[in-house]
Amino acid sequence: MEKFYISTAIAYTSSKPHIGNTYEIVLADAIARFKRFAGYEVYFQTGTDEHGEKIELKANEAGIKPQAYVDNVAAQIRSIWDIMNTSYNRFVRTTDEHHKEVVQRIFKKLYDQGDIYKSEYEGLYCVPCESFWTETQAENGICPDCGRQVTPKTEEAYFFKLSKYQDKLIEYINSHPDFIRPESRKNEMVNNFLKPGLQDLCVSRTSFKWGIPVTFDENHVIYVWIDALSNYITNIGYDVNGSTDEFSKLWPADLHLIGKDIIRFHTIYWPIILMALDLPLPKTVYGHPWLLSDNDKMSKSKGNVLYADDLVNEFGVDRVRYYLLHEIPYANDGTITKELLVEKSNADLSNILGNLVTRTVSMVNKYFDGIVSNPKVEEPLDHELITSVESLLSDVENKMNEYKVGEALECIINVLRKCNKYIDDTMPWTLAKDESKKDRLKTVLYNLIESIRICSVLLYPFIPETSQKIINNINTKQTNYDSCKKFGSYEAGNKVNNPEILFERLDK
Repeated sequence: MEKFYISTAIAYTSSKPHIGNTYEIVLADAIARFKRFAGYEVYFQTGTDEHGEKIELKANEAGIKPQAYVDNVAAQIRSIWDIMNTSYNRFVRTTDEHHKEVVQRIFKKLYDQGDIYKSEYEGLYCVPCESFWTETQAENGICPDCGRQVTPKTEEAYFFKLSKYQDKLIEYINSHPDFIRPESRKNEMVNNFLKPGLQDLCVSRTSFKWGIPVTFDENHVIYVWIDALSNYITNIGYDVNGSTDEFSKLWPADLHLIGKDIIRFHTIYWPIILMALDLPLPKTVYGHPWLLSDNDKMSKSKGNVLYADDLVNEFGVDRVRYYLLHEIPYANDGTITKELLVEKSNADLSNILGNLVTRTVSMVNKYFDGIVSNPKVEEPLDHELITSVESLLSDVENKMNEYKVGEALECIINVLRKCNKYIDDTMPWTLAKDESKKDRLKTVLYNLIESIRICSVLLYPFIPETSQKIINNINTKQTNYDSCKKFGSYEAGNKVNNPEILFERLDK
């Protein structure tokens, strides 16, 4: 069985994640579930990034130890990932002892081979981003990443020789077109960062203590880049002294799924660290767009932050999952408001999906006591529907292989629309009035139940709870990948259950 290793970025434990942060785990989950469905042995890793000055400051403000602070936030993050019904295999934490020990050995190895050296850093520092900037980059004393004020800082530090590997990385990016997605992000990295020339990277700090100590220099803690980024290998068995079978099987990662704001770290710093360790690079890094709140970036100061658990309490998990997966484009930012969520839920989930399932199952119960059969009294109209249902699996698979998750979901919604049109065109209620049309009516209802079966099976990666409800409703065991390739796998003679309202219409 072919493996598929997918990771999200690890969430920073400074505070509770908002819906924009949560979008990433739901997107990763849909990809992971689809790959499992397609027969891959999936390893899906997520977790938390728990060191740094910001956390030390927040813990001090709260009057507790940093470890107690991160334990609390990490538990909160994990609980939100679980509320969103995500199927990760491992939830990792950078405060785990094993991770810390391997990171120390990685740092020492890079130092011993001359890739890390000691010097002094002077620059403008942004505490929230934990980033140093030059005066040119931080125009008017403002951090280019977050827009907050930066402060001058001088500090002894260890540096990593990014410049040594610059040409090798440019060559790699040019010869591996799938390495950075989408294409626009690739151009940005090459033109804005690599071509002008890389500055060596600060990889240790002395101004705070909440980090992994450098084993051979106790004044220094290992800075975020080597600590946090290494999580992708330390947790699957990598070690400088010899790695495990799990590591040999899983690495390189097939997909690092991250926000576009941290793409530089994952497509420049991380690949160079891997090159220095003589390890293969991940196959694809996909920098997904942001989720904006009413076209504005979410921030507590603006008061426009939405949280996943609040939305799930109000709307249910599958409505929220559906919105996130369907409405955020592959390469451009998307937007969310409660009004838009209600609108989309009513239009797609209540009107198109819910209405179709309820109408169809009700008609089977009303006209044939719930028994589905297929005498195959066919008309040209049927072939159009059957053709679109039979091509659905490959359409969805093609989109999912490109990580265009919203477009994959739209393929399914389009077929559901065709099913509703098929009801309007065949008019089962008219057929039911004519005894001689009984077998035609059975065929029409069979075609609808079979179309619903294939659509509901393919909806599983996106809205798993709803998918399962529909499968129970139409009473089928035909739910595997191969059963979606050919129209006609629904078990004739089965009895459907009483229809269940899947999505009540919401009042704006």
